[in-house]
Amino acid sequence: MNLQKVTFKNNEGATLEGRIELPADQKPHNFALFAHCFSCNKNLLAVKNISRALTEKGFGVLRFDFTGLGDSEGDFSNTNLSGNVADLLSAAAFLKENYQAPTLIIGHSLGGVAALLASEKIVGIKAIATIGTPSDSTHVKGLLKNDLAEIKETGKASVNLGGRDFTIKKQFLDDLENRSLLDLVHELRIPILYLHSPLDKTVGIAHAEALYKAAHHPKSFVSLDNADHLLMDKNDSQYAGGVIAAWSKRYLEYPDAQPLRTKHQVVGSLDAHDGFTTQMKVGSHYLVADEPISVGGQDYGPSPHELLAAGLTACTVMTIQMYAKRKGWDLENVEVHTSYEKSAPISESQEDESNSTIDTYKREIKLTGELDKNQRQRILEIANKCPVHKTLTSPTQILSGLMD
Repeated sequence: MNLQKVTFKNNEGATLEGRIELPADQKPHNFALFAHCFSCNKNLLAVKNISRALTEKGFGVLRFDFTGLGDSEGDFSNTNLSGNVADLLSAAAFLKENYQAPTLIIGHSLGGVAALLASEKIVGIKAIATIGTPSDSTHVKGLLKNDLAEIKETGKASVNLGGRDFTIKKQFLDDLENRSLLDLVHELRIPILYLHSPLDKTVGIAHAEALYKAAHHPKSFVSLDNADHLLMDKNDSQYAGGVIAAWSKRYLEYPDAQPLRTKHQVVGSLDAHDGFTTQMKVGSHYLVADEPISVGGQDYGPSPHELLAAGLTACTVMTIQMYAKRKGWDLENVEVHTSYEKSAPISESQEDESNSTIDTYKREIKLTGELDKNQRQRILEIANKCPVHKTLTSPTQILSGLMD
């Protein structure tokens, strides 16, 4: 996983803070926008788990704090559902400008309402997924039932939600009541997935039924059996993320991956707009090479020097085990830890170049088994005889030419 802190402005000029999660080994094929639940924030465990389940399937995900929550600026007491929708529009604009326009929007609980309302205003949204989402404002009023009279009389009240105090103003409730969510869902022509627990005590399963009936096909429902409203069990949130990733694939576009072909042992391919992210075919295996973020890459794969170190490492462990087996020695396991750097030469033939540095691979070998001192020393000598070691320390030529 590649996690990046981001900030952007909403339409009121407040700075909102979020996290972009990117796949560890590829360029994202699509971006998802996540709307968290009422009074929650981007760091809720369920939000993190769902996001990471998506990144494992190649998505980029933006999760952020709504105005006045978490690390975002603004006064929560002045926010309402319309403000949450506006924040989502600002987040989508940020993604489009800096990464890629979102094609999937996900909402949890009241965040699902905001996601549904925002989906018709964000150009490019091709799929919607909601989790434990209410079909109207009834459940919010239920959370505030002991404070409704004060809100109506004075225009606001301090309420405790999830162990935290929040000021709720009458405008928040008025805004909820002015939204006909079922009518909106009926008018949407975007594929929708509803995930809901039949045991949800905060937002009853009847809400999912109403939302499902209101929507046009294609629409889907998945039961989150035995889960609570906030999906506090990581197995539930990871499952939800995996389902969303698999379901949405039917409705999203994935870049055409042209298979690399070569008569050689290795081929690498890099388009002009991909930075350092290089697609490779190594033998019959496909992988990605890249550079670290610190030098302008995306860190989606090992760097060229890391690939060289990997070749040396693999060759070393294979050579050592092959030798030990041939000798009948008790070598249960061998680990080789290798790193690359530039350092001063230490061989006697290079003493006159002591002020210069050369490419250096540092290799540490861990041997597990019943081996005596002489056997261990001999294995160290054999490590230096592996074919890749010989290649790196022997005169080598590289012949280059242009292909038609």
